[in-house]
Amino acid sequence: MDLRQLEILQAIAETGSFTASGRKLQVSQSAISRQIALLEEELGEPLFLRVGRQVRMTPAAESLVQLGQRVFQDVRDTVGAITDRTGTLRGTLRLAGGMTVCLYVFPPLLKHMKRVHPQVEMRLTVATAGRSVEEIRAGRVDAGLLTLPVDESDLVTLPVLREELLVVTMPTHRLAKKRRIAPHDLAEEPFILFEAGSATRHVIDAFFVTEKIEPTIVMDTENVEIIKAMVKTGLGISIVPYQAIAREVRAGQFFCARIEGHELIRETGWVYARASRVPRPIQELQLAFDEIRNRLQLAPAGRVA
Repeated sequence: MDLRQLEILQAIAETGSFTASGRKLQVSQSAISRQIALLEEELGEPLFLRVGRQVRMTPAAESLVQLGQRVFQDVRDTVGAITDRTGTLRGTLRLAGGMTVCLYVFPPLLKHMKRVHPQVEMRLTVATAGRSVEEIRAGRVDAGLLTLPVDESDLVTLPVLREELLVVTMPTHRLAKKRRIAPHDLAEEPFILFEAGSATRHVIDAFFVTEKIEPTIVMDTENVEIIKAMVKTGLGISIVPYQAIAREVRAGQFFCARIEGHELIRETGWVYARASRVPRPIQELQLAFDEIRNRLQLAPAGRVA
C-alpha cells in the first residue's frame, strides 16, 4: 500500500465513481482500476461492490479512507511545520462559512490576508455549519468561521464574535413607529427567518418559546440576502444580525430594533481540525481577523429601540 493508492481511495469516496476520480486525479480509469485491483489483491479483501456503473465502498475501504485522512493531515502538518521555518507563507488556504460571514466578514479579512501574504491562494466555500464541519473533517477545508456551538472532540472551536440579532422591518411598517418593541408586538407578524435547524434559528426559536409566541413563518432560508429582499417586498419581518442590514439601516431603507427585555446573541467562531500544533496559515488567519475585527459593523452606532 502506498500514498497514491490512499489518494485514489479518497478521490473515489469524494466523487462516487472510478471515472470521476480519474478526472479529479488526471489519470485514466484503467489506471484507477489497476491500483484498486492491486490493493485488493494485497489485502485479500474487496474494497468496492460494483452495482451497474456505480461503486459502493466496503467497510475495509471506509477504514482505509479514514486512514488516508489521518495520513494526509499528518503530511499537511509536517509540510506546514517546514513552511513555518522558511519564512514566506505560501500555498492554498481553504475557508468555509455561512452566507452572512461570506458576505460581510470574509471580504475585508481575505483582502487583509492577501495584502500581508500575497503568495497565499485563498479558496472560499459557502456552506452551512454542518456541511462545513464535514468538509473540515475530510480535509477539504482548513478552517471555518461558523455559527456556534460546534461541539466535536476532533475539532478546535475558538469563539471570536458575538452578534446581537435585531428585528428588521421596512421603515413604513407599524413597528417602526413604536418607541419600543415588546415581545407581544411580534405575535401576529409574518416572519421570514433563517433556516430551521441552524444555530441562529435556535436562538430565535428559544425566544419564541420563552415568550410563548407561535410565530407565523412564511419563509425560511439560509440566504440572508433573500431574507432582506422578502422583507423589502413586504412579505414579512425578520430577525437578523446587524451587520447584514447596516448599510440599509444607515440609508433609511430598513428599520431595526431590539426586543424589549431580550438580548438575542449569535456567537461565531473559528473551527479547524485538532492537531498537535496549530498550522501557521491558521495562526496568520487569526491574526488577520484580529486586525479587521473592529471594522466589522456588529451593532448600531447610536441608540436602538
